[in-house]
Amino acid sequence: MKLIFAGTPEFAAAALKALIAAGHEIALVLTQPDRPAGRGMKLKASPVKEVALARGLSVVQPENLKTEDARQPILDAAADVMVVAAYGLILPEAVLAMPRLGCVNIHASLLPRWRGAAPIHRAIEAGDRETGITLMQMDRGLDTGAMLARAALPILDTDTSASLHDKLAALGADEIVALLPRLEHCVGENQDDARASYAKKIVKDDARLDWTRPAGELDRQIRAFAPTHALHAGEPIKIWRARPTAKNGEPGTILEVSRNGLLVACGSGALDITEMQKPGGKRLPVSAFLAGTPLKAGEHLE
Repeated sequence: MKLIFAGTPEFAAAALKALIAAGHEIALVLTQPDRPAGRGMKLKASPVKEVALARGLSVVQPENLKTEDARQPILDAAADVMVVAAYGLILPEAVLAMPRLGCVNIHASLLPRWRGAAPIHRAIEAGDRETGITLMQMDRGLDTGAMLARAALPILDTDTSASLHDKLAALGADEIVALLPRLEHCVGENQDDARASYAKKIVKDDARLDWTRPAGELDRQIRAFAPTHALHAGEPIKIWRARPTAKNGEPGTILEVSRNGLLVACGSGALDITEMQKPGGKRLPVSAFLAGTPLKAGEHLE
């Protein structure tokens, strides 16, 4: 098929690579404008742009799609369908109608659960036992369109947002390649709005640990938003990885210190912290971290 592809991060780049490998004609790639990144804050191309340029594809990077001039390349491409994956811009109704078969979105949840910006993180945070990919015919709403395909996978107790991202990116790439040959005759299933939930955008407070909460909840918070943050003697500490245990104590109190972990009491249970980081330092196993930042049983993390 003749496609337009719209996407920005690594999640989208996986789908673009799969569509190229499957032999589809990518007439145009849309991606977000280059953004400052790194210590030097130099402009950096998105992962999708890097893939597209390496394959010699035409790339446009509009700030928005509100004007006719911004939309003209889409119209000129005369594509069968636009495939959208984590693009980051709202597609006006005029754009949704431009491709012959409309626009199909690769969404990283089992819709209608977790519509919105951060479905991977919110699924882990909520303790969901499964998630997946939904391919959706886009309409004017926020992830409200008819579902064309769904594929589930389990969320493991060890999954982080990073590990789940990679699994879902691969699954989404496989699913869109499988859908396109039958898209023209595919009948979508309407979503049940009564069962919808929304994955709100990530904010700084999502990474702040409250030791009065149960250890299981904090474990999910760390796996969803790592690095998370705590304070020791007023100094920030980043916490990358931990596991819940059954031990109890005053919330925030360091119960035990060993080469393999730092045991901190929570509202119920405790967290055995195994990877930490100082500001400006490297992410380290707890044994290496403690060599440079001694912590003792009985001290408190705020």
